[in-house]
Amino acid sequence: MATLAAQPYDYSLPTDGSAALIIIDMQRDFLEPGGFGEALGNDVTRLQAIVPTIQKLQQAFRDRGWLIVQTVEGHQSDLSDCPPSKRERGQSSLKIGDPGPMGRILVLGEPGNGIVPALAPKPDEIVIGKPGKGAFYATPLQDILQAHGITHLIFTGVTTEVCVQTTMREANDRGYECLLVEDGTDSYFPAFKASTLEMVRAQGGIVGWTATAEQVLAAIS
Repeated sequence: MATLAAQPYDYSLPTDGSAALIIIDMQRDFLEPGGFGEALGNDVTRLQAIVPTIQKLQQAFRDRGWLIVQTVEGHQSDLSDCPPSKRERGQSSLKIGDPGPMGRILVLGEPGNGIVPALAPKPDEIVIGKPGKGAFYATPLQDILQAHGITHLIFTGVTTEVCVQTTMREANDRGYECLLVEDGTDSYFPAFKASTLEMVRAQGGIVGWTATAEQVLAAIS
């Protein structure tokens, strides 16, 4: 175990390969102009700022042969796994399944559903398509983690208060020791990110820990 300086107290990071890096939804639909994030009226450039930080963590895990799992939120082309309530909610200019500048919005396999090039997975790395906010719902994530003997999860990605937090809470309920990288996640709304970090580490780490990427990398090295 390596000791990682974190909040609300030190986090024990295993160095035997039982820790995995989880990269949530760093996809073009959320980070680039013309995607779903912009259609909802958001400034997508905020999310682009964390890409170099996640790259460093991604490389560190690759160098050690540790598990990396990326997720993308997306639906089947016939939208059979997209509840009408999800598709119709809101007043955005583009809804799920609509054709947009990068193909159909939030549909698996469309260009906009792809991970941003800077974080492109290696051929042997795992990418999970998820129809919901949480990465455990209707996906093989739990089976994958168990098959690799994973006990600790290091979380990055977007958005902090939606898909990242949902997945982290799901993981916490399943017994994983979870840490959220403070500068490896972001939201279209700075206040929402700040609140989520506080909620995660409140009450002695009721959901998990938080730390900076530098602190994580120091512990790994």
